Order: sequence, then structure tokens, then C-alpha cells
Amino acid sequence: MKWKVKVATLVIGAVLIAGAGGVFAGMSINDDTSDTRYASDGSEHSGADTNEDTLQDGFDKMEQVYQTITEQYVEDVDESELIEGALKGMVEELDDPHSAYMDQETASEFSQSLESSFEGIGAEVSMVDDAVTIVAPFKDSPAEKAGLQPSDQILQVDGESTEGDSLNETVLKIRGEKGSTVTLTVQREGTSEPFDVEVERDEIPVETVYSETFEENGQTIGYLELTSFSENTAAEFEEHLTELEESGIDGLIVDVRGNPGGFLNSVEEIGNLIIPGNETVVQIEDPNGERVQSVSTLSNKKDYPIVGLINEGSVSASEILAAALKEAGGYDLVGQTTFGKGTVQQSMQLGDGSELKLSMFKWLTSDGNWINEEGVEPTVEVTQPDYFYSPALSIEDSLQQDNNAEQVKTAQEMLKGLGHDPGRTDGYFDEQTVSAVESFQAEQEGLDITGVIDEETAGRLNQALLELIRDPANDRQLHEALDLVSEQASS
Repeated sequence: MKWKVKVATLVIGAVLIAGAGGVFAGMSINDDTSDTRYASDGSEHSGADTNEDTLQDGFDKMEQVYQTITEQYVEDVDESELIEGALKGMVEELDDPHSAYMDQETASEFSQSLESSFEGIGAEVSMVDDAVTIVAPFKDSPAEKAGLQPSDQILQVDGESTEGDSLNETVLKIRGEKGSTVTLTVQREGTSEPFDVEVERDEIPVETVYSETFEENGQTIGYLELTSFSENTAAEFEEHLTELEESGIDGLIVDVRGNPGGFLNSVEEIGNLIIPGNETVVQIEDPNGERVQSVSTLSNKKDYPIVGLINEGSVSASEILAAALKEAGGYDLVGQTTFGKGTVQQSMQLGDGSELKLSMFKWLTSDGNWINEEGVEPTVEVTQPDYFYSPALSIEDSLQQDNNAEQVKTAQEMLKGLGHDPGRTDGYFDEQTVSAVESFQAEQEGLDITGVIDEETAGRLNQALLELIRDPANDRQLHEALDLVSEQASS
């Protein structure tokens, strides 16, 4: 076996993606033994690169180590695994959670997430502070129904620690066939102990645009929710927007809360529909500081006010649109500061089904700001009620009077949000907590009134809280946006 330094010819595909992993372009790498190279400005130059000798020395050392291990190691070794380990090691040395070498299986799983549907729990994850972290559960997904929330750290999958695993390795553990279950051990900010969340996997359809109207102060406000930016999202957005405009709206809300991102061209096309013409939607900056701008082609600015909704689960492509609304459109953003994902990746096919995903660019906002690890700030900050952030209640043994535990605290917070005030939320199960449990059980058909939280009562509490969270009447951020856009429409 001989390691050689060769020039790679990169054939860039037409599809760009901007998700929690950044922006990806499909590429293929083919060996090219010619000695012709191209500078970043497109000019040609020939001759050996000054660093090629040093690079060859490095490959020679790699070959020496490889041969020594395969020929002299005390036990049998899998040569292909040595190569795979070396490839993963090079990328891991970058200490970049968004760059990764993906073997054939992982690359195939990654590609599935871009299709019309896939099987899993329905959540976008990323690596944050060396921990696999929920970015956002998809709308109506098993992950959302189980109570997973943005910023939840996944410590274990079915009892197996994720420490030391790459992001893609953890994703492979979480995914599985429809109908099977996976138990995630989760650490949530504000809780002192990790807790288990059992999720039943399902087919996850990639439905990306939802619309409706709200009547607010005698005005009709259009509402468009984008759950991700897939291949067809821009066309769906245009269709929904046209229907809303033809029905007659006085204002528009664009909701990208919990949206983990998607195709870059999709968000650019949406920018052409709502960002004022000749304004910059997004800028892409290469390592040399050269920038390419995407400029809106919209003829006239919309004659109605627009307000965006954002939160910590709004990532990358969502942040591009949110920043464009704020900076290029001069529109308000309501909610909480976004995730803060500002690097750009390209995904390169390596010829055997494996892929290299590598951070190669930055994306900048309309005004040229880099929001990486900072996020896009709202113009009007609004947090949701405390119970929106409550963990799901997962119990092994029934909870009853005089128990003192984290799960009791969770149950007390849920009961309070559901209107059955336990009088305390410190985790001690006292008489007033018993009364609150009995009050909740009395409202539920088929539940015995015992004052004890058994598995069935816990399940009912989880379901009741989820329904409460899904009810628009309890969405403080939405109501603030409705008030704001209504006020602007009437001024």
C-alpha cells in the first residue's frame, strides 16, 4: 500500500442546505493525477506546492504506522477499521461539532433526513459543549409528544452513555423502526437530576408549512408556520401566502420557532417573497473574506406589517430568515434569542458512499453580522409560561405523600400549570399536593381519585400538559405578535 498526495477535482452539485449542521453542497471527489492547480481567484498555476513535501512526509509516517500495526500488532486487526479510524480522527482533531466524516451507513442515514419522510423520533440534534443536545423537536413528532425540549442534553440512549460518541453515532442509536421504543436519559437546565424519556419511534413526514388566520381587534392576521426548510418549502410557502393574501389579510406572522433549518435555496426563495426588493437576504463568506450576497427580487414591499416569531430552537436557515426580516425588512421579531449557528458546511461524497461534511464558510446576516454562538435577538423579548419548559413525568414507582424527589417537583409544576395548585414546587409531596392530585384525577375520566401519582396518572398529566402547551390561547409569544402586528396594521 502506498499513500500518495493527489490533487482532488471537486464537482459542486446544485443543492445547498442550511440546517443545524449548516449549509451543505453535494460534491464528488475524483483523483486527478495532473499537476494543474487553481487559485481561489480562478487563476491557474503549476508546479509542486511548497507544502507538498511536508504533506508527503506526513503520509509516509501514516503508512509506516499503518504497516507496523497490521504486521506486528499482537492481535488481529481489521484494516478497514484502521482506515476509518484515521479518517474520523483527522476530522475530530478540528474540534468542530459541525464537521464530520460519515461512513456509508451514517451517510445514508443523513441523506434520509432530507427525504419526504424517515423513521425515528423527529428531533434535530447538535453537539453543544461536547454533549448531544436537542435543538428542536419537529411539530407533532414523537419527540414533541414525549416532552423533549430545545437544549435537552442526551446523556444515554437505552442505558448506553453517549459520552465520547460523535453526533452521528448518537443519531444512529436514536433512530430505529416505526413502532419500536427508545429510552433517552436527559439532563435539562433547571433540573438537578437526569430523567428518562421513553419515545416510540414513528414515520416522520417532512411537512414544512402550516397556515391559518386570526381575528385580532377587528383585523385579519395571517399566520405562516415553517417547521423546516425542505426542497418544496418555498413553493408551499408561496402557495399558502397567496391564499392568505387573496382572502384579505391586514398583517402577517412568520413563525420559525423550533425550526432546525434546511435547504439554503429554500430560505432564499422565501426571502424573495417577503423581503423588500434589492435588500440582502444572506451573505456567504469564504476563508479569504470574499462575500457572495443573495439579494431579494421582490418588486414592491408588502403593504401590510410582518412580525417574526423566534426562539432558541430556531437554527441556521431559520436565523437567516429571521435576521433578514429584522435587518433588511425592518420588521419586528418576537420571542427569544435564536440558537446561534453561523458556520457553513459542504458535504462531499467520497466515491464509496461515505461522505465528508466540512465547515468551509460563514454565513452573515443582511447587515454583515456573524451570529455564531450569539443568535439573533428579538426586538420584543417574550418568554413562555414556566410549564412550557417542564420535563415529561417519567416514574418507575408511584409518587405519594411524604415522598421528596425531583419527579415530585416536576409533577407539582405540571399540576400548577394545569390549574391544580399544589402550593409548593420544591419536590416535597405534602397534603396540599395530595389535594391537587385528587383534583386533577377528578377531572379525568376513568381515573381513580387516590391522591397518588401512579403510571396512569403520570401519563394523563403528560398528555394534559402537552394539550395545554399546544393551545394557542396559552402561547404568550403568539399573542404578543398578534397584538404587535394588529397595532402596526391600524397605525
